[in-house]
Amino acid sequence: MNSIVTFPNRIPTTEFEERRFKVYTDRQLDKIDAIQNLPEETLFEMKVVASVLPFRVNEYVINELIDWSKVPNDPIYQLVFPQKGMLKDEHFERMARMLKEGADKKEIQVVAKEIRDELNPHPAGQMEMNMPELEGEVLDGVQHKYRETVLFFPAQGQTCHSYCTFCFRWAQFVGDKDLKMSSTEAEKLHGYLQEHTEVTDLLVTGGDPMVMKTKSLAQYLEPLLQPEFDHIQTIRIGTKALTFWPYRFVTDKDADELTDLFARLVDAGKHVAIMAHYNHWQEITTDIAEEAIRRIRATGAEIRAQGPLIKHVNDNADAWAKLWKKEVQLGIIPYYMFVERDTGAKNYFEVPLAEAFNIYREAMKKVSGLARTARGPSMSAGPGKVEVQGITEVAGEKVFVLRFLQGRNPDWVQRPFFAKYSDTATWLHELEPAFGEEKFFFEDEFEAMKKGNG
Repeated sequence: MNSIVTFPNRIPTTEFEERRFKVYTDRQLDKIDAIQNLPEETLFEMKVVASVLPFRVNEYVINELIDWSKVPNDPIYQLVFPQKGMLKDEHFERMARMLKEGADKKEIQVVAKEIRDELNPHPAGQMEMNMPELEGEVLDGVQHKYRETVLFFPAQGQTCHSYCTFCFRWAQFVGDKDLKMSSTEAEKLHGYLQEHTEVTDLLVTGGDPMVMKTKSLAQYLEPLLQPEFDHIQTIRIGTKALTFWPYRFVTDKDADELTDLFARLVDAGKHVAIMAHYNHWQEITTDIAEEAIRRIRATGAEIRAQGPLIKHVNDNADAWAKLWKKEVQLGIIPYYMFVERDTGAKNYFEVPLAEAFNIYREAMKKVSGLARTARGPSMSAGPGKVEVQGITEVAGEKVFVLRFLQGRNPDWVQRPFFAKYSDTATWLHELEPAFGEEKFFFEDEFEAMKKGNG
């Protein structure tokens, strides 16, 4: 299919030059010109943190998204470059000693693994409770937590154009096979979907599926056009490429093939939703970013925006309001404000739930109804997605009003419940039931699910 014919109103891609993708990892920190003027101590701190947590950044992010006059407080700099506070003091000092003493690579890797194991690499039971089976065999790279939605982690998509420092899937990127989820087996995925007609949504995730070549993505998605997959109504693709490499949708060699794939899926009656990860309005300030958004929307696919509220990046209402307004202007649907997960560098990024709700509420007050589609603040916890709906007083007790937006048991969804107010709690497990209750209503059932591993 010729994309010029399919999308006659789009700006020709010749107006944007094809760009070479150049990336830097922890091994090339010394080659990033933009950071060489930073203090030596800062550069050493980067190396220490990058020895434990994954680091990857490309030239587009460095040159066009970061305002270097505002470093270290620039939000995109905080989003991609390691900071000392991302490790606990004891972890940082331990790794710093290793580097100062000239430890060899193997010794450093041993210590790094020991530190990572203390960082809750797979939160919310994703390796214990979400792994489905087909004909008695566990399907690697597939998760089925909620009845209607299956997550698929294609092996070719288990990296990103750049890494977010806060990423809850950081364990995918540290080279430890025991921490990785991925699959190359399209037939098993399709077999599982055929057996489970209750599934309506397939979410292709990673890493980032948009690092894949279009032909690789197509082998998973094109078969879903067959009649036996009519129950799969929605295909979601989770990606940060609209921020980190918008050229993927505009000038990369198979960009037209990619948008054609989206168009064919839409034309066949599938709902195609690009689940774009945005954390700050600064991510959508370039012409190429806007053109990528426009090209996707021209296929009939929609773009929904989601991301966590994170300290040092977007922990203020003005940043969220400006982001949501910009998204609506560009035709993107604000979808979720998440709470930073209890994993990785959470000690650096997490914001108390009370503060998160106040930021959300203040941001909502600054936007029109079209931007108020963003739900949150939402915790993607073991039992499900739990939203903080409000802070109020009931029967003389100050409480959080909570509800499930999604649950392991669908009967939990939209059922309100209450937790004692806390200034410091940052996650569900830190909350206590209100009104003298011993447990939240879902706890016994959830514990039974965990014992049954399903």
